[in-house]
Amino acid sequence: MAYLDRDGVRIYYEQRGAGPAVLLSHGYSASARMWEGQMDALSDRYHLIAWDMRGHDRSDSPDDPALYSHEATIADMGAVLDACGANRAVIAGLSLGGFMSLAFHLAHPARTLALMLFDTGPGYRKDDGREGWNRLAESMAVAYEKKGLAAAGAGAEVSVARHRSAQGLAHAARGMLAQKDGRVIESLPAITVPTLVLVGENDKQFRPSADYMSTKVPGAEKVILAHAGHAANIDQPAAFNAAVRAFLDRVTA
Repeated sequence: MAYLDRDGVRIYYEQRGAGPAVLLSHGYSASARMWEGQMDALSDRYHLIAWDMRGHDRSDSPDDPALYSHEATIADMGAVLDACGANRAVIAGLSLGGFMSLAFHLAHPARTLALMLFDTGPGYRKDDGREGWNRLAESMAVAYEKKGLAAAGAGAEVSVARHRSAQGLAHAARGMLAQKDGRVIESLPAITVPTLVLVGENDKQFRPSADYMSTKVPGAEKVILAHAGHAANIDQPAAFNAAVRAFLDRVTA
């Protein structure tokens, strides 16, 4: 458990194990705590790294909304890898963390050994889809500003987080959850690293996204996890860990 300083913003991260590095990024309004089961199960032969995005849990929540962005998040991910001595890593994440993993690969393909995309989507190619998503992000921001931390959802990955700033989560919704363009979704056919697309059987929102990504990313492997919802790693940890381990063992051999 440690912190790094990003121009006055403290970012929390933790690492466990040795071997090929795996960076785990959480979903919106969750935190690194959601990966505890993977940190325990996979660190026997992998260097597991998890972190809290700015505005979330143990990381700082700066007052300036301009400090929350896709670009800042990508830079934070790179800085966490640097702090852990990992030049290259398997870049993995759930929901927002999965989208940011794709964004990281787009910015830093040479640092991306492989991708693992859990219960996530690649964004929107068309403006109307993106505008609908951004309205949802804005509604989440407003809920946190009106209700405080009581606005947090009841998802398994969210309930284990211990946030300190409702305003930080509101800023994160507007600056990190919201989307500006279609660069990430347009990058899918050019991905050449091994890619695992995993989704919970009952995650109705992201099942179509998993289907789409698995057809657009060349050679992508798709796993549908039975009896799991959006937090597939928490809903079915043994099956999730087995699928991840099988993928990692193959692509890092």
